[in-house]
Amino acid sequence: MMLYKIASALLEYPDQELKSALPEITSLLYVNEISAEERSTLKRFLQWLDAQDVTDLQASYVTTFDMNPEHSLHLTHHLFGDDRGRGPALIDLSEYYRGYGLEADAKELPDYLPLILEFASTLEEIEAKVFLGQTVKVLTQLAANLETAESPYAPLIRLIEKRGQLAPVSGASITV
Repeated sequence: MMLYKIASALLEYPDQELKSALPEITSLLYVNEISAEERSTLKRFLQWLDAQDVTDLQASYVTTFDMNPEHSLHLTHHLFGDDRGRGPALIDLSEYYRGYGLEADAKELPDYLPLILEFASTLEEIEAKVFLGQTVKVLTQLAANLETAESPYAPLIRLIEKRGQLAPVSGASITV
């Protein structure tokens, strides 16, 4: 599931390594699973990334995702804030990953969108869509918040949201 792998990388904190990888990422856009519309959205985002200085990208990223709770890439934050209900949701998600043999990096919470996308990239297509279908409500709100802020990251979130909307969520075992 190359789209999820690409989106995961693009939603991580930007650095020179990401900038250096842009030609390789661009070449990955031409796999069959990525539609022409998705490819166009990703190409525009990659062009924006390429035109930015790394320091400016980093400042923009921090301002967008770290300084504004409405833009948090930690999806359970949008559902629970800092409420106690968030803990069990994080534990459930960690257990879900463990069921697939994935031990999440201890320095990152399991609801971090790039981690969720990296995990989804390892699943079969329908399974990934069902898994991500559980996040659609949060992704819809996150994308709307980013669009209101005129963030260039909003279209990336919309791509994932659209993929998740294509799947029924019945039978899913976790709720993000």
